[in-house]
Amino acid sequence: MKNIYAIGVGLIGGSLAIDIKNNNPEVVIHGISRKETTLDEALALNLIDKKATLDDIAHADLVIVSIPVDATVKLLPTILDKIPDTALVVDAGSTKLDICKAVENHPKRRNFLAMHPIAGTEHSGPSAAMSGLFVGKTNIVCEVEKTTFKLQEKALKLFADIGMRIRYMNPEAHDKHIAYVSHLSHISSFMLGKTVIEKEKNERDIFDMAGSGFASTVRLAKSSPEMWTPIFKQNKSNVIETLEEYISNLTHFKDMMKRDDFEGIYNEMKDTNYIKDILKGIS
Repeated sequence: MKNIYAIGVGLIGGSLAIDIKNNNPEVVIHGISRKETTLDEALALNLIDKKATLDDIAHADLVIVSIPVDATVKLLPTILDKIPDTALVVDAGSTKLDICKAVENHPKRRNFLAMHPIAGTEHSGPSAAMSGLFVGKTNIVCEVEKTTFKLQEKALKLFADIGMRIRYMNPEAHDKHIAYVSHLSHISSFMLGKTVIEKEKNERDIFDMAGSGFASTVRLAKSSPEMWTPIFKQNKSNVIETLEEYISNLTHFKDMMKRDDFEGIYNEMKDTNYIKDILKGIS
């Protein structure tokens, strides 16, 4: 692979570009973005070698799509229209079902690999990109059988080389599971932040009293609304299901408080401590 086009050069696209370039110094990374200022920043940070436009992907060996998921659904068919027959297109979206459906009947469906690298921070934009972001992280690949085998091999080697573990899943299962372990976490963080901001109008009091527990719990509330609103929209039914279960647990906890059932609260927390064993090994 010589010509790589990154459509979206923020946290994920930029970090992929850094690590691929580190492992393959001969490749040329071309950046594509709606905003010229984003490309200027990506150039200044050495995330990309050149600016490009969508028409330029006619020369691509690999196209990496890491833009909001609603934009991916709209743009992906056009991207497949424009690439050469030998090129591979991958996306990094946090939802997979709508993206896979958008190109299920496309003549070049075999040139597309649907994936979701489970990695990131609460920061966004080119300045958030970093080397080594994907080391030891899981990359979920969906509908791998629909991608031509030669391109599968190239992609899986490329991503294994930058340290990712590969896991296979169908898009429906991916979207259901990710609603629990990622999407609900972000909603919880946003709503905790909202609750505290609304209650504590004096910001100095918040920051004077905020310890590491609050900071770590609310960290995800700094995430980009431009990215997360489309994710919630595309995964609406799964997210609502997770919210109903979460709200039920919160209500149960509140009811135990009202009944002064602190033994019950102790037991709930004790049982939930088991999550330490489940999460062991996740950095």
